[in-house]
Amino acid sequence: MSIEVVAYDPSWQVLFNKVAAVLSGALADGPAASVEHVGSTSVPGLAAKPILDIDVIVAPQDVPAAVAALERIGYRHRGDLGVAGREAFHAPDDDPRRHVYVCAADTINVRNHLAVRDVLRERHDLRDEYAAVKLELAADPGMDMDTYIARKSDVLQKVLAASDLTADERRQILSLNDPTR
Repeated sequence: MSIEVVAYDPSWQVLFNKVAAVLSGALADGPAASVEHVGSTSVPGLAAKPILDIDVIVAPQDVPAAVAALERIGYRHRGDLGVAGREAFHAPDDDPRRHVYVCAADTINVRNHLAVRDVLRERHDLRDEYAAVKLELAADPGMDMDTYIARKSDVLQKVLAASDLTADERRQILSLNDPTR
């Protein structure tokens, strides 16, 4: 399985806005939610896999209601896939390709996603270093997703060091992304 990483596409923000409007509409009569564009497609100028990552962030007690709201509009709930505080979904279509998650607010995973996005939007040196690593890894036709994630860990730790995450939180994220450490 090869991994596709492409140059930044400004249409990703437009596509996110379209999906966010639908998600926000589904949640309008339910719990307070923040729909966040995270992942590499959320960072202008960053090479990325051409798949949007979207976190629907709600209070922990509101996760079940948010899951139900997304199911009502055709999203298929996949469970937490081994990540506590995060519920994954299959989208009802591939336009655009996207990963959608309902996330409990203030979890390490949410804080990680927001920190990486925010630092890379501000620090073009780290953005460019991260892009170079991603492109190099994706150029290997035998690259698998677990190895790809693990080998990005060093540069992501540099990114997270520029955030407000603690050293312990950064270690937790490193162990999630690269279980060999």
